[in-house]
Amino acid sequence: MGSYALPRSGVGRRIRGAMLALIIPVLGATTALVTAPPAHAAESTLGAAAAQSGRYFGTAIASGRLGDSAYTSIANREFNMVTPENEMKIDATEPQRGQFNFTSGDRVYNWAVQNGKKVRGHTLAWHSQQPGWMQSLSGSSLRQAMIDHINGVMAHYKGKIAQWDVVNEAFADGNSGARRDSNLQRTGNDWIEVAFRTARAADPAAKLCYNDYNTDNWTWAKTQAVYNMVKDFKQRGVPIDCVGFQSHFNNDSPYNSNYRTTLQSFAALGVDVAVTELDIQGASPTTYANVVNDCLAVSRCLGVTVWGVRDSDSWRSEQTPLLFNGDGSKKAAYTSVLNALNGGTTTPPPSGGGGQIKGVGSGRCVDVPNAGQTDGTQVQLYDCNNGTNQQWTYTSAGELRVYGNKCLDAAGSGNGARVQIYSCWGGANQQWRLNSDGSIVGVQSGLCLDAVGNGTANGTQIQLYTCSGGSNQRWTRT
Repeated sequence: MGSYALPRSGVGRRIRGAMLALIIPVLGATTALVTAPPAHAAESTLGAAAAQSGRYFGTAIASGRLGDSAYTSIANREFNMVTPENEMKIDATEPQRGQFNFTSGDRVYNWAVQNGKKVRGHTLAWHSQQPGWMQSLSGSSLRQAMIDHINGVMAHYKGKIAQWDVVNEAFADGNSGARRDSNLQRTGNDWIEVAFRTARAADPAAKLCYNDYNTDNWTWAKTQAVYNMVKDFKQRGVPIDCVGFQSHFNNDSPYNSNYRTTLQSFAALGVDVAVTELDIQGASPTTYANVVNDCLAVSRCLGVTVWGVRDSDSWRSEQTPLLFNGDGSKKAAYTSVLNALNGGTTTPPPSGGGGQIKGVGSGRCVDVPNAGQTDGTQVQLYDCNNGTNQQWTYTSAGELRVYGNKCLDAAGSGNGARVQIYSCWGGANQQWRLNSDGSIVGVQSGLCLDAVGNGTANGTQIQLYTCSGGSNQRWTRT
């Protein structure tokens, strides 16, 4: 999101200033495997609580407020991801063509990393907040300027930025589903693709995101238009890794219960999703908790960023939309978010013993062939028989143990990596996140436990694969 208000109805805009996995029953009489591990001690800050599920909880930081000790105290204590509010946008980083200035961007970046936080880059290609020289360009000259800008900024921060909002707000509001008419759009409909390909070449390690507002409701034309673009990009190999949902909820653009469907549907395309600029008019504790729980329920949701620290720092402060009052005190919404991140609304898992892991699509259980105990034995689907080789215990460390001392183990972190048993040693490849949609996701890889080839027969092997929501990637505990 840029520096403008984003009501769905077109209400006037103004520039800004400066798991625990959920536990729900699924599939009738069986008990969902999506039980959280035995509870960690509840964390007392947002970032630490989010980290329990491998996610982050971040905020937008303005360089001009870094001299405010009350501001920095809250930001440092509570958040583990930072997005520069305006400091990495086009007008700030390239005020004159070919003359880059990273003073403000570096100030935010350095503050973040010196305090142990990661940084999201925001934003490389956008129709707004362009410097005057860029606004005067068109056609091939503007296209080249966009490419040069992406290369210049990403070269400066290469290897340092966790996620980049490569393209921001490229679709029009309303019901048309059309691209926004902008000087960048008028360079040719392929400008977004060119921006992503340029960004991938500039910093292959960074996650590359498309970021937009009013894409939260699954039924909206704008949401569907972005979805179709991402689907097309994935099919054609255009390098897009994530989609950011600004989620500026207000009376004109309210939270809808299909928000989780939106996140899940985009994630099923094979991209990560992130809530990038959250603020909620009136700071409803229920709505804040709903958004967080929706992210926790989607294995590919990277985390949540609120757009500002205190209400007084917000670009729409009159709507009191954040988790902290202007005096720095915590709101009820803060508590509801912290409780959600700590799993406070979940049910404790069954105590003691193991359980079978049954495939939703196959009706067969995750099984160690021939009750073998040799390290490296690949697991399979097999008729459920309650044998010791089918009894899996989920530990507080996020392990799935069989025989007491063998762990479900990923032999790699890419698609097709075999899933096997191996002596437990505490590695991230032996840690699993159990999600409310029935998926089981490797902490190291971010990929799903998958029955090879959508197989359902005895002997079908188990692997890691990109999460798709298919029945061969959903599991229950019996």
